[in-house]
This record gives sequence, structure tokens and C-alpha cells, in this order.
Amino acid sequence: MGHKVHPNGFRLGVYRNWEAKWFAPDKEYKPLLLEDHRLRRMLLARLKNAGVARIETERSSSALTITLHTAKPGIVIGKGGTSVDQLRDELERITGKRVRVTIQEIKKPELSAQLVAENVAAQLEKRIAFRRAIKQSLMKTMRAGAQGVKIRVKGRLGGSEMARVEWNREGRVPLHTLKADIDFGQTEAKTTFGRIGVSAWVYTGNFPTEAPPKPQAAVEEPAETGVPVAVAIAETPTPLAELVKATVAAPAAPEPAPVAAAPAPAEAPAAKAKRTRTTKAPTTADSGEKPAPKRAARARTASTTEKAAAPTAPRTRTAKKKE
Repeated sequence: MGHKVHPNGFRLGVYRNWEAKWFAPDKEYKPLLLEDHRLRRMLLARLKNAGVARIETERSSSALTITLHTAKPGIVIGKGGTSVDQLRDELERITGKRVRVTIQEIKKPELSAQLVAENVAAQLEKRIAFRRAIKQSLMKTMRAGAQGVKIRVKGRLGGSEMARVEWNREGRVPLHTLKADIDFGQTEAKTTFGRIGVSAWVYTGNFPTEAPPKPQAAVEEPAETGVPVAVAIAETPTPLAELVKATVAAPAAPEPAPVAAAPAPAEAPAAKAKRTRTTKAPTTADSGEKPAPKRAARARTASTTEKAAAPTAPRTRTAKKKE
């Protein structure tokens, strides 16, 4: 068995309100509930062609208020309000209380799931192909501004001997999202080969979850100066306002005339420092040997300086012996 949750009952008390708004003690609860059920069945059967999508009831100690949400209020009201008067008299006779009937018009019937399901059922009763009826209803609902719609049909479709389920969807229908405003409606199509159940889900967006902005508290005007608060705040100087005011209001100061600068005394040319040549150690990149460490180079330079400092002895020439 599937675990299905009614979309309207899932959101009752959280985002959606009840259709029956009344309270009764334990002894009176059962008869009032049965009376509510009979009234709804009677109203739906009598106003079948009026496009009634929702019926709300509200009870007080001695009166009953019924609100009809319909797409065709003219059929409910009738010529000069005769139909409403007859309906009110019949309801008062059934309940024995004073009844007040209120009619609210549905401006976009394509976004009401109950009316969408009834439209598909009416087409099935006229022997229109169920796939065509579902497709047309989906297109109309999406054009009306819905974000998603799903229609399911269950029964002996197309004159088949075995019952089956067919469904189609456009957009997205997030059934598990609690804040999603999903309207659900279901009805039955009475055909010659049996009854066909029609269910419709219409997703029109999310319920408003953000709290409305709180109005700002009224600020009392200062009684001592008698100046309104708005003017006082506007006149309060700020660093940025003072800077802008100073740059805009203050006249531009005249630029001083350029003073001829005295010629600077010629400086003696600085003596150029003598350049010292440094002998680079021969590289051994071509031979492939590793270069000698720096300490060895320093030792070489020290030995060369010592040799230069030591006195040189005169060379003696040796005569070569003649052979």
C-alpha cells in the first residue's frame, strides 16, 4: 500500500485554514458534522454547472454563514438574486437557523485544482480521448501562470476491459515541500463503461513565509526648539557634508605669482671614484670540471700578495757551455 498524504490536510493549521470554522461540545459535534456533510453534498449537486470549487461554513450560536467560491457567480445569483433567495430559504428549512450566503468569484478558474479536475471529467463524459483532455488542461493551467500541474486519471480508459492509471505533468509539483502552495482536487466522470476518477494538483508558488516589515515608531519632535525632527536631522553636520560644502561654497584662492628662483651656485664636479678591476676565476664549464671553492680562491689571492711583498733577488745568468 502506498503512503499517500492529502496535500490540503498536510498543510492544515500551518499554511492553510480549515473549510469548516466552528466549535461544538462533544454531544453536539456529531449531528453538526453530519449536517455540514449533507449541506455540502446538496450544494454541489444543485450548483453543478456553477463551477463551485470550495465551500466554507462558519457557525455561531444562532446563525450559519456559508461562503461559496465559484467561477460563475451569475448562475448562483440568478436574475435579480432569485436563485440566492431560494437557496437561502431551503438551507434555513434544513438547518432551522438563520443562514447567510456569501459568494466569492474565482478570477482564474484554471488555477483551481477542483475546477481543473471537473473540466477533465466533463470532457471524458463527452467521449473525448483522455490523453487529449489531459494535455489541453495542462496547457491552459500553465498559461494561466501556474508553476506546475499534474493530472491523473484512473479507470477503464478508452473502453478497455481492465482499469489502469494514466497521468501527465508539466512543470514541478513539490509535494514534500510544506511551504509549497499546492491545491488538490478530485472528482468522478460517470461514463457509459464505468466511473473514472480524476485527480489534479496545481502548484502556484510558495506561501509567504517572511514576516511583514514592522512600521517605524513615531519619533517625537523636540519641544524646546520647535524644529521638526526631519529638519533637525537634515541640518546636523557630517564630516562628508562639511567637506563638500567647503569645497563648493568657498571661493577658489588666487594662485601666487611664480617667484624667479635664484640661480644655484655651480657645484664643483665630484671626483670620480676609481674603478677597481676584479679578476674573475676561470670557469671550467668547457672542461667539465667543478669550480674551485671560494676558500681556495681567497688562499690564492693571499699567496700572490705575499709574493708581491717579498723582495725579489736579482737573477744570475749562467753562461752556456759550448760544445
